[in-house]
Amino acid sequence: MAKSLPIGKLANKTGVNIETIRFYEKQGILPQPIRSDSGRRMYDFEDVKRLNFIHRCRGLGFSLKEILSLLSLVDGGDYTCKQVHEITATHVDDVKQKILALQQMESVLDDMIDHCSKGDVPECPIVDSLFAS
Repeated sequence: MAKSLPIGKLANKTGVNIETIRFYEKQGILPQPIRSDSGRRMYDFEDVKRLNFIHRCRGLGFSLKEILSLLSLVDGGDYTCKQVHEITATHVDDVKQKILALQQMESVLDDMIDHCSKGDVPECPIVDSLFAS
Protein backbone atom coordinates (compact mmCIF):
# COMPACT_ATOMS: atom_id res chain seq x y z
CA MET A 1 0.00 0.00 0.00
CA ALA A 2 1.37 3.39 -0.93
CA LYS A 3 1.59 6.09 1.70
CA SER A 4 -1.72 7.68 0.92
CA LEU A 5 -3.26 8.33 4.33
CA PRO A 6 -3.16 11.94 5.56
CA ILE A 7 -2.71 12.65 9.26
CA GLY A 8 -6.41 13.37 9.86
CA LYS A 9 -7.40 9.96 8.53
CA LEU A 10 -4.63 8.32 10.55
CA ALA A 11 -6.02 10.04 13.64
CA ASN A 12 -9.55 8.83 12.84
CA LYS A 13 -8.39 5.25 12.17
CA THR A 14 -6.42 4.97 15.39
CA GLY A 15 -8.26 7.23 17.84
CA VAL A 16 -5.05 9.21 18.44
CA ASN A 17 -5.35 12.96 18.05
CA ILE A 18 -3.25 14.82 15.52
CA GLU A 19 -1.17 16.70 18.10
CA THR A 20 -0.26 13.41 19.78
CA ILE A 21 0.77 11.90 16.45
CA ARG A 22 3.07 14.87 15.84
CA PHE A 23 4.45 14.52 19.39
CA TYR A 24 5.20 10.82 18.81
CA GLU A 25 7.05 11.75 15.64
CA LYS A 26 9.14 14.34 17.50
CA GLN A 27 9.94 11.77 20.20
CA GLY A 28 11.06 9.24 17.58
CA ILE A 29 8.41 6.70 18.55
CA LEU A 30 6.62 7.12 15.25
CA PRO A 31 8.89 7.54 12.22
CA GLN A 32 8.87 10.81 10.35
CA PRO A 33 6.34 10.41 7.54
CA ILE A 34 6.95 11.10 3.91
CA ARG A 35 5.49 14.34 2.65
CA SER A 36 3.25 14.88 -0.33
CA ASP A 37 4.17 17.45 -2.95
CA SER A 38 2.08 19.94 -1.00
CA GLY A 39 3.95 19.11 2.24
CA ARG A 40 1.22 17.05 3.90
CA ARG A 41 2.25 14.10 6.07
CA MET A 42 1.34 10.79 4.44
CA TYR A 43 1.02 7.39 6.15
CA ASP A 44 0.35 3.76 5.26
CA PHE A 45 -0.89 0.53 6.88
CA GLU A 46 2.41 -0.02 8.73
CA ASP A 47 2.08 3.42 10.29
CA VAL A 48 -1.50 2.60 11.35
CA LYS A 49 -0.29 -0.66 12.88
CA ARG A 50 2.57 1.01 14.74
CA LEU A 51 0.38 3.83 16.03
CA ASN A 52 -2.23 1.31 17.22
CA PHE A 53 0.56 -0.52 19.09
CA ILE A 54 1.72 2.74 20.70
CA HIS A 55 -1.84 3.75 21.59
CA ARG A 56 -2.53 0.35 23.17
CA CYS A 57 0.71 0.54 25.17
CA ARG A 58 -0.17 4.04 26.40
CA GLY A 59 -3.61 2.78 27.39
CA LEU A 60 -1.89 0.16 29.54
CA GLY A 61 0.25 2.83 31.17
CA PHE A 62 3.57 2.07 29.48
CA SER A 63 5.89 5.08 29.51
CA LEU A 64 7.33 6.46 26.29
CA LYS A 65 10.69 5.02 27.30
CA GLU A 66 9.17 1.55 27.75
CA ILE A 67 7.39 1.82 24.41
CA LEU A 68 10.65 2.82 22.73
CA SER A 69 12.31 -0.23 24.30
CA LEU A 70 9.57 -2.53 23.03
CA LEU A 71 9.62 -0.98 19.57
CA SER A 72 13.41 -1.16 19.34
CA LEU A 73 13.16 -4.89 19.99
CA VAL A 74 10.43 -5.30 17.39
CA ASP A 75 12.16 -3.05 14.86
CA GLY A 76 15.39 -4.99 15.27
CA GLY A 77 13.48 -8.14 14.41
CA ASP A 78 15.75 -10.21 16.64
CA TYR A 79 13.93 -10.29 19.95
CA THR A 80 12.77 -12.97 22.31
CA CYS A 81 9.58 -13.31 24.24
CA LYS A 82 11.72 -13.22 27.39
CA GLN A 83 12.94 -9.70 26.58
CA VAL A 84 9.37 -8.46 26.10
CA HIS A 85 8.34 -10.30 29.26
CA GLU A 86 11.03 -8.54 31.31
CA ILE A 87 9.92 -5.08 30.16
CA THR A 88 6.28 -5.95 30.85
CA ALA A 89 7.02 -7.50 34.26
CA THR A 90 8.91 -4.37 35.31
CA HIS A 91 5.96 -2.27 34.16
CA VAL A 92 3.53 -4.42 36.18
CA ASP A 93 5.66 -3.87 39.29
CA ASP A 94 5.47 -0.10 38.69
CA VAL A 95 1.69 -0.31 38.25
CA LYS A 96 1.37 -2.23 41.53
CA GLN A 97 3.37 0.47 43.33
CA LYS A 98 1.13 3.16 41.86
CA ILE A 99 -1.98 1.25 42.96
CA LEU A 100 -0.59 1.00 46.48
CA ALA A 101 0.12 4.75 46.53
CA LEU A 102 -3.40 5.47 45.26
CA GLN A 103 -4.92 3.24 47.94
CA GLN A 104 -2.96 5.14 50.58
CA MET A 105 -4.19 8.43 49.10
CA GLU A 106 -7.74 7.12 49.17
CA SER A 107 -7.40 6.23 52.84
CA VAL A 108 -6.11 9.71 53.76
CA LEU A 109 -8.87 11.40 51.77
CA ASP A 110 -11.54 9.15 53.34
CA ASP A 111 -10.19 10.06 56.76
CA MET A 112 -10.38 13.77 55.88
CA ILE A 113 -13.98 13.36 54.73
CA ASP A 114 -14.91 11.44 57.89
CA HIS A 115 -13.67 14.35 60.04
CA CYS A 116 -15.62 16.95 58.11
CA SER A 117 -18.77 18.27 59.81
CA LYS A 118 -20.21 19.54 56.51
CA GLY A 119 -21.42 22.52 58.45
CA ASP A 120 -22.15 26.05 57.32
CA VAL A 121 -19.20 27.52 59.18
CA PRO A 122 -15.91 28.66 57.64
CA GLU A 123 -13.85 26.23 59.73
CA CYS A 124 -13.18 23.10 57.75
CA PRO A 125 -11.10 20.16 58.95
CA ILE A 126 -10.28 19.22 55.36
CA VAL A 127 -8.74 22.63 54.65
CA ASP A 128 -7.01 22.57 58.04
CA SER A 129 -5.48 19.16 57.34
CA LEU A 130 -4.28 20.31 53.91
CA PHE A 131 -2.50 23.27 55.53
CA ALA A 132 -1.00 21.04 58.26
CA SER A 133 2.57 19.86 57.88
